[in-house]
Amino acid sequence: MTDLDPFVDRQKPAAPSGSGEAVLSIRDLRVQFPTDEGVVKAVDGVTLDVYENEVLGIVGESGSGKSVTSMAVLGLLPKSARITGEIFYRGRNLLDLSERELQRYRGEKLAMVFQDALAALNPVYTVGDQIGEAIQVHHDVKDKAVRAQVLHLLDLVGIPNPKARADQYPHEYSGGMRQRAMIAMAIANDPDVLIADEPTTALDVTIQAQVLEVLERVQDRTNSAIVLITHDLGVVAGVADRVLVMYAGRPVETGNVDQIFYKPQHPYTLGLLASLPRLDQNAEGMRLYRIRGQPPSLIHVPTGCAFHPRCDYAQLPEPCASLEPELRSVDDLDHRAACHFAEKVAGTSPDDVRPAVATP
Repeated sequence: MTDLDPFVDRQKPAAPSGSGEAVLSIRDLRVQFPTDEGVVKAVDGVTLDVYENEVLGIVGESGSGKSVTSMAVLGLLPKSARITGEIFYRGRNLLDLSERELQRYRGEKLAMVFQDALAALNPVYTVGDQIGEAIQVHHDVKDKAVRAQVLHLLDLVGIPNPKARADQYPHEYSGGMRQRAMIAMAIANDPDVLIADEPTTALDVTIQAQVLEVLERVQDRTNSAIVLITHDLGVVAGVADRVLVMYAGRPVETGNVDQIFYKPQHPYTLGLLASLPRLDQNAEGMRLYRIRGQPPSLIHVPTGCAFHPRCDYAQLPEPCASLEPELRSVDDLDHRAACHFAEKVAGTSPDDVRPAVATP
C-alpha cells in the first residue's frame, strides 16, 4: 500500500476515454494452461483498448490474470499456453506473427518493465551495457552514439551521475534505482506501448512515488501509452486515466478513475475500496471492510459470476450462480460492470459499506 490516498483530489486530470484510434486492442483474450489437476483458466475473455498518451491501470489480486494478459501481448508465455482471441497493435494481430516477426515489435514498439528488476537484469553485465544492447538489437548505431543515449536515458529516469552508474552492475544499485534502470531499458527505443508490471512492488513509499513520477515524466516526453498492472489502488488513483478491474481471469469493471473510485458498480470493486484505510476521515473505533472467503481456484472457477460465493449482493441459485454476467453500462457508456445487480451496487459508496460491517 502506498501513501497515495485514492479519495483525495488527484493532480492529474482524467483523459477522455476512447479518443482517437487505439494503439493496442485486445479482443476476447483467453489463456489456458493444461496441468495434471485440470485446465487453468488464467485469462477468460479480456477485451480492452489502450490509447496514445493515456495510462490504463489494470487492478486485481494475485491470480486475477493481470500479468498473464501482459505476457500474452508480448508473446512471452510458455508454449504450453493455449491462447485464443485477438491482440492488435495498430491493426496488426500479434497472435498471427511468428516469433521472428514478433521480435521486431518486442522491445521497440511494445516494451515491458518487469516486476522483479533484480531478476530481470543480467548480473554479469553492467547496467549501461544492458541498456545499450536493447538499442543495438533494433538499430544499427555506433558504440559512441549508443553510449551517449544510455547516459541520456539514465539521466531521464533520475539516476544520479549517469556516467559512473552506467559502468556499475545491478547488485550495486538500490531497489529503486534498479527499477529506474529497467524503465530506462524499456524506453530505450521510444515504444508506443509501455507495460509496467507491478513497478512499485517491494519498494518503500518514498521510492514508489519516485518511480511513478519517472513513468509520468517518460510519458510526457514520449506520448506513449502505459499499461500499469498493480494490486495497489493507491498507485492507480495517482497516475491512471482509466481502470480495468479483474477477478478470476475476467474483467469485472471498467471506467475512468473517478467512476471507479467514487461510483463503483461491481461488488468486488466496492469491497476493495471499502477495505482501504482513509487518510481524510477519522476511522477511530472502526474496522476496515473484509471481503469474505478466498479467491477461487482457476481450475474450478465457480459457475455463473465467479465472485458470487463471496458477494453480499448475490441471489442464488439464479441468476448469480447460473448466468455469467457481461460487462454492461448502467448510466454511462464508458463505465461498465459485469454484475447482474450493478444498478443496486451503483447506489452504494465505500463509505456506506464500512459502517455496515464495522464494530467498535
